[in-house]
Amino acid sequence: MPMIQLIYASRPFGFDEGALAAILAVSRRCNERDGITGALICRGDLYLQLLEGPQELVEAAYQRIGWDRRHLDIKLLSRRTVTERLFPGWAMRDDPARSWMWTQAEVNAGAIDRATEAEAVAIFERLAREPA
Repeated sequence: MPMIQLIYASRPFGFDEGALAAILAVSRRCNERDGITGALICRGDLYLQLLEGPQELVEAAYQRIGWDRRHLDIKLLSRRTVTERLFPGWAMRDDPARSWMWTQAEVNAGAIDRATEAEAVAIFERLAREPA
């Protein structure tokens, strides 16, 4: 089965530590079951997530995210076939949004709408090189 890597951005609805903990718990359980790995970068104005694994299962996870009312304005930034995982040991790595990525002002000014696939992938490639 082909392996894909998918990156999307969304705005959180009702973001707080409890909501984030619930999202991570469900994500990790489902991802372990489905052989999906990835990372979630989050803050009050932004979710940026990478999912990687078997194509059908990653697409199904993305579809579930689309139905999740905790995500607003979901935008697909990248969908590509890959042969290696960026986060092979992580059912779902979670990180706060980094200072080297978009600021809240940049997000408010449309950075997500202007983001290229290469820019989105580069954020996660850099995160994958950092210690957890």
